[in-house]
Amino acid sequence: MRPQEVETVRAMLNQVVQVGVSYPQSEPLTVDAFTTYWLKGEAFVVRLIDDAVTAQSTGEKVVGAFYLKPNFPGRCSHIANAGFIVAPELQGQGLGRWMGETMLQLARDRSYRAVMYNLVFETNVPSLKLWESLGFKEIGRIPAGVCLPDGQYVDAVMLYRSLVAS
Repeated sequence: MRPQEVETVRAMLNQVVQVGVSYPQSEPLTVDAFTTYWLKGEAFVVRLIDDAVTAQSTGEKVVGAFYLKPNFPGRCSHIANAGFIVAPELQGQGLGRWMGETMLQLARDRSYRAVMYNLVFETNVPSLKLWESLGFKEIGRIPAGVCLPDGQYVDAVMLYRSLVAS
């Protein structure tokens, strides 16, 4: 992610936060909160580039983003965590899958031994299906761990995938 893209990604994330169906935050992230949350590890973006212009021009649009960072400190820092956002107009077209596959390769390249997601809302069925198709297994649930915007409580699902060949 380039420095000039930070605000674009923060705005994208805040749109997702406002909808309230996939991230735990209940309020838009300030610049400082976004920096602490999203930029703590490595941050990546997917850019749509208009073929008619050069990559140095304004012909680029950020259409997806993800981060990769340790899920835990110290002795458990070999377990990664990641978060993803896809522009609404591109959802359902395979961009999330591509970012997930790319993240898994980046995690391997950085010597992570596993990837863990702490809080996938049970109502976020597209996400759960994607991660299951990429080899993640449910390792637990937090009963009523999420309060949706309508006041309904749903489970938070924890997912895990080893990156070590067995």
